[in-house]
Amino acid sequence: MIKTLARSIREYKKSSILTPLFVMLEVLFEVMIPFLMARLIDQGIDAGDMGVILRLGMLLLGAALVALTFGALSGRNAAIASAGFARNLRQDMFYNVQSFSFSNIDKFSTSSIITRLTTDVTNVQNSYQMLLRMAARSPIMLTFSLFAAFSINRRLSLIFLGAMPILAIGLFFIIKNAHPIFRQVFKTYDKLNNVVQENLRGIRVVKAYVREDHERDKFEDISQEIYEKFTKAEKLLAFNMPLIQFCMFGSMLLLSWFGARAIVASGNNPAIGLSTGQLMSLMTYTMQILMSLMMLSFVFVMITISRASAERIVEVLDEETDLRNNDNPVYEVEDGSIEFQNVSFCYSDKADKMALRDVNLKIRSGETIGIIGGTGSSKTSLIQLIPRLYDASRGLVKVGGRDVRDYDIKTLRDQVAVVLQKNVLFSGTIRENLRWGDVNASDDEIRRMAELAQADEFIRDFPDNYDTHIEQGGSNVSGGQKQRLTIARALLKKPKILILDDSTSAVDTRTDAFIKRAFMEEIPATTKLIIAQRVSSVQDADRIIVMDDGEIKAMGTHAELLADSEIYREVYESQVKGGMADA
Repeated sequence: MIKTLARSIREYKKSSILTPLFVMLEVLFEVMIPFLMARLIDQGIDAGDMGVILRLGMLLLGAALVALTFGALSGRNAAIASAGFARNLRQDMFYNVQSFSFSNIDKFSTSSIITRLTTDVTNVQNSYQMLLRMAARSPIMLTFSLFAAFSINRRLSLIFLGAMPILAIGLFFIIKNAHPIFRQVFKTYDKLNNVVQENLRGIRVVKAYVREDHERDKFEDISQEIYEKFTKAEKLLAFNMPLIQFCMFGSMLLLSWFGARAIVASGNNPAIGLSTGQLMSLMTYTMQILMSLMMLSFVFVMITISRASAERIVEVLDEETDLRNNDNPVYEVEDGSIEFQNVSFCYSDKADKMALRDVNLKIRSGETIGIIGGTGSSKTSLIQLIPRLYDASRGLVKVGGRDVRDYDIKTLRDQVAVVLQKNVLFSGTIRENLRWGDVNASDDEIRRMAELAQADEFIRDFPDNYDTHIEQGGSNVSGGQKQRLTIARALLKKPKILILDDSTSAVDTRTDAFIKRAFMEEIPATTKLIIAQRVSSVQDADRIIVMDDGEIKAMGTHAELLADSEIYREVYESQVKGGMADA
């Protein structure tokens, strides 16, 4: 896990190395201060020597200023390193998600990925900053302070060694019990994000069915669950401070008791006693040692919280796409012919049932194929294998006479334009959205493809025409307008294969007919696969495929299927209410 996270440090290695270096120098000068104070008291104040007081006073001031300078430098570099590390983590996660196949994406919910990119990365960022400063500072301060304390009085310094095991054992049990709870908390955050996301996406449905109270109760329930789990974890972490204070004040009490006795003893035998300045230095070192332990405990607490986040981040970073180019990929698709040879497919290895079973199909380049079938008949599953959104579980899928796995993925997908059921437009102008199909498309090309998709007319009705701003998700255009825009975007790719997955369901039959006619006349060389619920959308196709339960049940022209396919005939008659079927 650490090795995976460390790869995201990259250009911030310098700041990550300089931070503990500056911390070490800061601690070195801080440890010198009690030592100088002891000499100031014993050799200057008690002896009444103003020269010693001035000299040591200047040294104290200089040590404090140098420590302050190194402290500021360590803080600055820690901030740069942690913020940069977090930026790289988000970038690496996002880039890796972009490379995922659909099957990879299916392993993570949208809300979970958002939580990992935001809350989890922030937790790791805070932890990394504390590691660079406090985790470096505490052991160094502890080591230097113990060395200085033992150099003053070994017997009294044994008090510190007695306090450290008590603190270590207490911290071990706190962290051991708190970590599993924090893992549950961050999983619950995923649920919270999912509830919010569903509510915002479906806000119109919520209001239409007057379900605001229900949604509010769902949000309160999940928030209460997070509150209860966080409270449980924080109650365990709350024992951290009392434990530290017990060790700190206990050590100071014992040090004061035995130190006072040693000072009294020094009146009779100065060689075996303790001076006032030395006791004061030991008290200061006590604070430094125990503050170091306290900071170290805070680091462990932060690591406990961020460990669960780090594990979730690594899950995304370590996920490898199951769709890769072979060693010698093909960079040219010869034509738009498609062939399925004994293809079976399931979405998961654990699935009980195949989504597609033993599909055999040949489609000639330039042919128009209609695909029809009931909900759940795996029409979409079939077409998703063509651009390698998924790979077939068994059998071969060929495009242009070659196995789709032989092609460079980008090359293949550039030649296969897919307009899926869920049409997505991005925030920006209509022109910018259409140029997703071809970033170098001219205004004339954009307008021409919009005309083919029957979108040009309504675009020109907008005040800003093609510069009209589209809101996120295309919320300011109708469903039919959104579908026509996404079809125009796909046409701009100038693909050899065009797949329309129920992408004209929101347009009227007249517009649908115009779109299909434009395809026939303007892009005859492009292979066209049209998935539809309406028979009228596919009846003019060269061939129509009837699917049911993951299998091809029949294939032929409209007239042939009316005569030979019971499933097709039932769909047709249900849509025309019987009369037109006889005609």
